[in-house]
Amino acid sequence: MKDRLEEIMDWKRKEIEPVVRPVSDQEWERLAARPYANPFLLSNVLKTHEERLSVIAEIKRRSPSAGPIAEGIKAEDQAIRYINGEAECLSILTDEKFFGGNIRDLWDVVELLEQHNRKIPCLRKDFMIHPIQIVEAVEAGASVILIIVRALNDDEIRVLQECATKVGLDCLFEVHTEGELERALKFDPKIVGVNNRDLTRFVTDLAMSEKLIPKIPDTIFKVSESGIFNLEDAERARNTGADAVLIGQALMEAEDPEEFIEEIHRL
Repeated sequence: MKDRLEEIMDWKRKEIEPVVRPVSDQEWERLAARPYANPFLLSNVLKTHEERLSVIAEIKRRSPSAGPIAEGIKAEDQAIRYINGEAECLSILTDEKFFGGNIRDLWDVVELLEQHNRKIPCLRKDFMIHPIQIVEAVEAGASVILIIVRALNDDEIRVLQECATKVGLDCLFEVHTEGELERALKFDPKIVGVNNRDLTRFVTDLAMSEKLIPKIPDTIFKVSESGIFNLEDAERARNTGADAVLIGQALMEAEDPEEFIEEIHRL
């Protein structure tokens, strides 16, 4: 029986198949020169906020583990709450089948940031496989992409990282085991996220951050992802040495997400 991540990746390959095409050197050069809307790198933002635990605030309408969370919400409405709370980064889920998002959400959030003259990095949170998805991310105004180490072989990771670098995007390398962390470190990443959720079974345990984050070199920005539902969880993540927490469901369900973010900053 396939695990959940394999199921999702099989679907993602089928989903993107109609748009997959080669990307020429000339197109990469054009994208690199484009004054796209939000070129602020997450790695640089985290450097300027080292004195506090940063928040990567996620727009997530549903998930395979939690089911429906906030299915009817507009991405830009949730984004303004996160902006008001001074989240350091916005994570926009663009997978439709499993998470209820789409690439239009990323466009809408970046347009909102432009309207408010706010410079906040945006993560395209999706199951990245092919360079064409990076083209989409750049055109929509993302400044960070997700690389799920367990979902890809080393050649696939190398291609995605090289393409992202060509157009000035950061990569958030996501790991869940020591073996995945060892693989990630081979690529000299700027940012590594420990996913506390086992994508095989979608079971969450903050002990994964406690186990893996101390093993990440201090020169790399460390993110604790998933399973952070309250201030106690956020403080537990901070105590592992995390520089940032990525929070989706708890912020989507919070009555006052701005206050939740501000409280995390005060930890």
